[in-house]
Amino acid sequence: MNSMPSPSTEEAIAATRKWLERVVIGLYLCPFAKGVHVKKQVRFVVSEATDGYTLLTDLDRELHYLSKVSPEVTDTTLLIHPYVLGHFDDFTDFLDLVEVAVRMQGLVGTMQVAHFHPDYCFSDAKPGDLGNYTNRAPYPTLHLIREASLDRAIAAFPEAARIYERNIETLERIGIEGWRALDVDAAK
Repeated sequence: MNSMPSPSTEEAIAATRKWLERVVIGLYLCPFAKGVHVKKQVRFVVSEATDGYTLLTDLDRELHYLSKVSPEVTDTTLLIHPYVLGHFDDFTDFLDLVEVAVRMQGLVGTMQVAHFHPDYCFSDAKPGDLGNYTNRAPYPTLHLIREASLDRAIAAFPEAARIYERNIETLERIGIEGWRALDVDAAK
């Protein structure tokens, strides 16, 4: 991740909301995102963590919250953590602990955690491949998702299995200049 000033909570949320609206919803990368965003059922939380242990504590708290609150109030949570795991390798190493946290709370089959990072790179891709941008967010972010909501959304979307491929095609079509025009990189 580029060296940049630490954002305030408000700046981190604003950048993430802008990314959600312009990239995830605007490019239709996730056909399920618009509905929960319009209904204000997306919870934006900024972790003040500067170490993995504190972030894990914040993740546990948010998993617990999401498992208890009604989906009509909060259907999904974006746990933004701009002060920790800035290096992509550290971020991917931490994902093993994310799986443990879900398991320890007894939420396997109930909750999923997707992940986004400014330097996201799929294991079978080169860093500059445009397909990586499908998972690039302004700051490292863990997306806590209710599996029941995901199942309903997938059932309503007839070509759900093609979302990943379609997203890569979209990013390749707009190219790096199209990505830059979206103005969603936190380093700007």
